[in-house]
Amino acid sequence: MRYNKIRKMDIADGPGVRVSIFMQGCAFNCPNCFNPETHDFTKGEEFTDETIEKVLKLCDKDHIAGLSILGGEPMHPKNIEGTTKLAKAFKERFPNKTIWAWSGFKFEQNLQDKEVMKYIDVLVDGQYQEEKRNPSIHWRGSENQRVINVPETLKVHRVVSLES
Repeated sequence: MRYNKIRKMDIADGPGVRVSIFMQGCAFNCPNCFNPETHDFTKGEEFTDETIEKVLKLCDKDHIAGLSILGGEPMHPKNIEGTTKLAKAFKERFPNKTIWAWSGFKFEQNLQDKEVMKYIDVLVDGQYQEEKRNPSIHWRGSENQRVINVPETLKVHRVVSLES
């Protein structure tokens, strides 16, 4: 598994000041993706235990509200094991900070039974669709994408929007 970059102070990918990691590799290749340099699974840097420690150290500041995990595709079968390991380590160290994640996979069809969902607070799901692009909506690029409150969704067994 590989990652593309780590941002130590990100204010665009979730609420507050966050640390963001962009996983490398995506098979969706959505037209006009905002991050096409993350599509190739062979590029970027190797994702290791040292990468996890680096991210956790960056998050260990009072002004950091949480961790954002993007891509590429963090939930791709080639990436989900590392994404899960990172999310679990983050929640163990920072139980009061949030994890936001973005995935082209749909929650009900592909993700609801994955271990990683136990650690994710908010999931933006669905592939970017250029024809549904809307620059005025928060946290997503196109109107088909959903901003899901994952703990509440898992509790009530139906998708609960963060806006609800």
